[in-house]
Amino acid sequence: MRFLSVVSLLVSSAAGIILQNGQVRDEHYPDTKIASLSTNSNGWKTYGANATEISYKGRWDSKKISWWAAPGIKFGFTGDKVAISFGQHTSPGVLVAYRLSGMDWQFTNVTANSTHQFISPSTPGLNETQSWQLPLTFEMRVTNWGLGVQLSNVHVSSSSKLIKLPDYGRRIEFIGDSLMAGMYATYEAISGFAFNTGYGLGNTEFSITAYPGICVTDKECWGNPRGQTYQWFQTSDTSGRAAEIYGTKPERWNFKKHPAADLVVINIGTNDNNTHNNVTNEQYLSSYLKLVGDVHEVYPKAQIVIMSLWEGWYSVGNMWYQNKGFEEEIFQVYQHYKGAGFVHYFNTTGILQHNDNGPGYHPHDVGHIKVASHLMQYIRLKFGWEFYQTAVEVQHNTLYWNSGK
Repeated sequence: MRFLSVVSLLVSSAAGIILQNGQVRDEHYPDTKIASLSTNSNGWKTYGANATEISYKGRWDSKKISWWAAPGIKFGFTGDKVAISFGQHTSPGVLVAYRLSGMDWQFTNVTANSTHQFISPSTPGLNETQSWQLPLTFEMRVTNWGLGVQLSNVHVSSSSKLIKLPDYGRRIEFIGDSLMAGMYATYEAISGFAFNTGYGLGNTEFSITAYPGICVTDKECWGNPRGQTYQWFQTSDTSGRAAEIYGTKPERWNFKKHPAADLVVINIGTNDNNTHNNVTNEQYLSSYLKLVGDVHEVYPKAQIVIMSLWEGWYSVGNMWYQNKGFEEEIFQVYQHYKGAGFVHYFNTTGILQHNDNGPGYHPHDVGHIKVASHLMQYIRLKFGWEFYQTAVEVQHNTLYWNSGK
């Protein structure tokens, strides 16, 4: 659902502003920008964006432009310096999260045609090699769902190198809308329940193909020109920046060039259910059935979890009750595929209480953590995916507050 203009949201995100209960949190992110580096810069070794040592997380196109929610990169390295050059299709001032190995996430704003140094000899913990697992790793994630970066080059110390890290052995794809993308959470996508679930399970690769306002039905919804039954097959999302770069002909996502998901989690329908978008119950049901069928065709060995919806709250007397949205239709999707054995129904009723939603009718940070915690346990119990204790930080500067309702 969208209740504020996308333009204002993107402006606030680009400026790196964090809101808590409608108040601006005073955050001061480090300025990591340095002078441009060439392939022959003294003291540096440069790798191109196509270097095999760089692992891309989420969806990136052939120009190495990032899309959808929380895309990122990860690699191992030697030495004591890491810098990244960003291309012309990087959003102005986009906030990125980065970290050394499993340490706390750090944040900085980057922009187009710039170079930023993320690791230096003074980075905390860098030289504590006696107690570290080697190689050291570098990881970066785009925090927003509507902004992105274009990777041009990665730079390390002249006597150092990048190291290809093996992927983890299990993989999840999340498909959804603003609820899945973490809209209105403190750090947006990387505060959302999909991100929390992917990292919380540990040793799991994951991709979040979610965008605010999008319907499952292939029609215009809240400014999104197409629905997920079409857009999930595209590399790019439905943002204005995608339209500027690719117009009406986005790159198709080549599923055969990427490892198949073992598990697909779908939470979608809040926008279809809004009367503004004029989607009938029959259209929603047929579209959801199509999406699940298409996912199964692409990932025939994957298990698919469909989640019931939560759509805010209403009060009766002194009690609050949850709006559910398309409750019967979602269960019909489950029943339709139940006999085949690859579709499972995750009932979210009762996980959230009315004050787990923030002012924007979406979960705040704690609400997302609650959904993620229950979803993780469901996955563990249903599919035997045990949790891995990886000692890496998932949430950073998480706020525990009530919405004031």
